Formats: sequence, structure tokens, C-alpha cells
Amino acid sequence: MSIALLAWLAVIQSGMGIEDRRQRERIARRQLITGTARALAESEGWDAVTTRRLSTEIEYSQPVLYKHFGSMDDIVEAVALEGFGELAATLRAARRGSAAPDDEIGRVAGAYSGFAAKNPALYDAMFTRPTRLHFAAEDTPAPLHEAFSELREAVAAIATGRDAETLTEVLWAALHGLALLSRNDRLRPGHDADRVAALVAQFRTPGS
Repeated sequence: MSIALLAWLAVIQSGMGIEDRRQRERIARRQLITGTARALAESEGWDAVTTRRLSTEIEYSQPVLYKHFGSMDDIVEAVALEGFGELAATLRAARRGSAAPDDEIGRVAGAYSGFAAKNPALYDAMFTRPTRLHFAAEDTPAPLHEAFSELREAVAAIATGRDAETLTEVLWAALHGLALLSRNDRLRPGHDADRVAALVAQFRTPGS
């Protein structure tokens, strides 16, 4: 191999290394922004999360911030996507940790309830704040599909001929309602686990 060719390959590899480093740095900066937004939202609420506040917290100028996210809506959506990925992993671990197929739905429902209770601001970004994320559509992002699929797998294990997709939507809606009512002090405190168990019992009962 000629010296000229070796030199050319070295330049190409050097350029690839620089681009890889820049990509890693971009990812790290985005994660810093979303992580800071999440931390602020969990401690002070989403109203406290502004681009001005974020730029102060992470010591980036607002123009630098806007290079990564065009608006606060973009930041909230990125946080929501992270949340769906974490929810999917949480539900997957609960489902796979079940001793038997008919135990999956109870463990998954409990894990969902616990996730919502422990991450209220993150949960709001995922389910209650306006976003451009599409559910049950052709362009639904993968993390949303994955989280719903974990619920559906648990429901399918006990569906016994019933429509697992519809049952999963009903279970999701019920868990969501319980999570928000409990958080807003609309239900008796200290009975979250009992309510989830009562809900799951209804799904274990085969339809007529």
C-alpha cells in the first residue's frame, strides 16, 4: 500500500473519529437538557421549566439550547419519549418476573401504578401535557408501541378468547384514571394496592 493511500486512509479515519465524537457530544448535551428539565419538573412542576431557566441551570446560552431543541414542546416530547422507554422496561421486568402467565397482569399493573406514582412530572409529560406524539397510528414512535405491547402481553395471557387489544386499552385507561385520582387526593390514601388488585381481578374473570 502506497504512502499516499495510507495518508488518505488516516485522514478519513481521523474525520470519522471527529464526527463520532461530535455525535456523542450532541447526544450528551441533549441528555443533559432533558435530564435537567425532568429534574426541575419533578421538584417544581412543569411551569418552572422554561428555556431561560434551563439555560441558567446547565450554563448553556439559549441559542445553544435551541440548536438541540427548537422549543419547549420539543423538550417535553423528548422527555416523554424517554419516559415511555423507561415505562416499557419497567413493565417488561415486571412481566418477565412473573411466576406464571396469569400472574403477569397483576405484576404489570402494579408496576405501572408504581411508575406513575414515583414519576408524576414525567408521567404528565407522557400522558397529560399536549404533545405531537401520535398514539395508535402509523407514525407512533417505537417506545410508545413497546410500553403498550408489554401491557398487551400481560392481558393476552388471561384474555381467554376476548379481544386482548380492547381489554388492554381499558386496563390502561383504568390504571391511568386511578393514578391521577390518587395523586390529586380524590381517593382514600393508603389503598392504592387494593384498588389495583380489585381492578386486575375484573380482568382475570372471563367474559360471558
